[in-house]
Amino acid sequence: MSEVKNILLVGVGGQGIILASKIFSLGLIDAGYDTKMSEVHGMAQRGGSVTTQVRYGEKVYSPIMGKGQADIIVAFEKMEALRWLEFLKPGGKVVVNDYAIPSVPILTGQAKYPANVLEELERVVGSVTVVNAAEIAKELGNIKVQNVVLLGALIKAIGIENIDWEKVVKENVNERFFELNREAIKKGMEAVK
Repeated sequence: MSEVKNILLVGVGGQGIILASKIFSLGLIDAGYDTKMSEVHGMAQRGGSVTTQVRYGEKVYSPIMGKGQADIIVAFEKMEALRWLEFLKPGGKVVVNDYAIPSVPILTGQAKYPANVLEELERVVGSVTVVNAAEIAKELGNIKVQNVVLLGALIKAIGIENIDWEKVVKENVNERFFELNREAIKKGMEAVK
């Protein structure tokens, strides 16, 4: 692979985006890709936006991508997909969690959560992969593994299932939660057709 792939993961603080990005990056490194990752925590501890950029290929010179360069955006919260859409390149893919986390202005009544977010994404992007990661995580017994479900969806969406993701997960999560996370990544892959 000579071209660089650009992945943008977006969501809200506390959703586990940094861990998912770390596991993703380490798996790519293990597979021999030159990989760079950057993260922005913008008021993450207060429920603000969190983004990570992962770039990989034969040779990557910078961890940062510009607007219109993301091959895929993975949105852990659906409104964040709309917020970061300008980073998607023409023909790029969107994987979105059908999950809403109202911001402080919405909670205080100063703003309204946008209606029809998924329909708007479909209208603008065309093909959008919607994953109900919260429902899948609940079925697995722990809502907190939504991030790993979405990681599995990302892996399948870009076609890199051949990497030993089980090994990477085992090395980066507490061993008590390994089976749960192993199952979450598998279910995330299965959620993408």
